[in-house]
Amino acid sequence: MQRKAYVPAAVALLAALLAACTGGSGDGSAQDDKAGGSATSTPVAQPGKYSTLSDACTVPDSEELDALLPGLKLLTDEEQREKAYDGTATLTYDNDRRSGCRWKAESDAASDQLYIDFERVVSYDASVSDDDSAARVFDEKAEAADIPRDGAVTSVGPSSTSSASAENGKNSKDVKGSKGAKGADGAEAAKGPGNSGSESPDPSSGSSSASVLPRLLDGLGDEAFLDDALSPTQQRTVTVVFRTSNVLVTVQYEEQPTRTGTVAGSEEMQDRAQNLARQLAGSFKG
Repeated sequence: MQRKAYVPAAVALLAALLAACTGGSGDGSAQDDKAGGSATSTPVAQPGKYSTLSDACTVPDSEELDALLPGLKLLTDEEQREKAYDGTATLTYDNDRRSGCRWKAESDAASDQLYIDFERVVSYDASVSDDDSAARVFDEKAEAADIPRDGAVTSVGPSSTSSASAENGKNSKDVKGSKGAKGADGAEAAKGPGNSGSESPDPSSGSSSASVLPRLLDGLGDEAFLDDALSPTQQRTVTVVFRTSNVLVTVQYEEQPTRTGTVAGSEEMQDRAQNLARQLAGSFKG
């Protein structure tokens, strides 16, 4: 009699355990579904298009260097001339993250300097792409240069400096920190009959003030801007910055005339800098 009473009890206990296990499994599945798939991982932002950089010293061709640095062709010593064309690489601790190069040449008319910088931006936030991080760095550079962000842009081309928005005339800053009304090429506006002292173009440049002002550029990489500044010593610095995917490229072109009272023309320098920038942009395609 005792054995017959024991078997049904064991069966009942086993059935209860099975039912409990089945019910627990069902509840867990429901919780996972309600949580929206807790097992699903957070999407990782896409990496940038470029994982390496070219050597900045090897990208410009000799024709472009001749256009920006006329003094290079005047060097008579072959070894010295070859070294000048090669440029001087800037110090970097990771060539795949940063690459830069400098050139300098003297002529009877002026001293010219050129600086090229490649910067590959990498995001360390899995939710932010390399491209978005590079775009943020570009915005910071444009803001630091006081580039107007009112939506007005000018197309990049051989005669692009003649199509800038006149609205940007409110933002001229050719001579930083100096007093007096200055034209787009840094020449102080004459104050006399028929002249109110407002901005006027530099006669040596042959261009209108609106055509050479700092501005956004279109048709160069994913986004670009141009800055133009004239120092109190009449050294003009034209800077073109553009972004292509997760790489930022900077072209900085400086000219210091040797003759007192001479001012380097904005239009010519800007065209040279933009021509080089287009060549550099082409090297990143593919």
